[in-house]
Amino acid sequence: MIVKTTEFVISAVKPAQYPDDALPEFALAGRSNVGKSSLINCLIRRKNLARTSSKPGKTQTINFYKINDALYFADVPGYGFAKVPKSVRNAWGKMMETYLSKRDELKAVIQVVDLRHPPSNDDYNMYQYLKHFGIPTIVVATKADKISKGQWQKHLKVIREGLELQKGDPLICFSSETGQGRDEVWREITQRMEEQNAELTT
Repeated sequence: MIVKTTEFVISAVKPAQYPDDALPEFALAGRSNVGKSSLINCLIRRKNLARTSSKPGKTQTINFYKINDALYFADVPGYGFAKVPKSVRNAWGKMMETYLSKRDELKAVIQVVDLRHPPSNDDYNMYQYLKHFGIPTIVVATKADKISKGQWQKHLKVIREGLELQKGDPLICFSSETGQGRDEVWREITQRMEEQNAELTT
């Protein structure tokens, strides 16, 4: 994918605020501070479109980024150890459930996990939640540059088993520092867009 145009569109908290131009959407979900913003910036080869933060829980809305006037990335609030009040976490949960389970434009969720560590309970629960609703999932294991290449397959196996990854859901080894896995992620996104176009023309 050659990215020519990128645009931050809106931070939304309810369906009435979601983009209404019916473009396919790919949501990015992961625990707080796992590197979702860095992943977005690497995919589009921009440094600052998606703002990174060292403070977990900063993203409290669904942030929509339009790419090439052809699709959206939807960055949803991080789950896990964000130090926010329970009432805020509950509100996030309701907002995410509404978006993930009812949004027709959502074509797949890119679930971001840390290659260095076994999946957390929150990682597992998120993946099983997506499977419960039949949502196509692309699992991206970030921070591959932090461990030796010879250890990648060992760590990927731990993630595959820890999530109980279903057959057909890709698991991609990724590094926003080196660009490892970038083309693979775009291949998965493009494939799902092509499948949608095929459905629309039949």
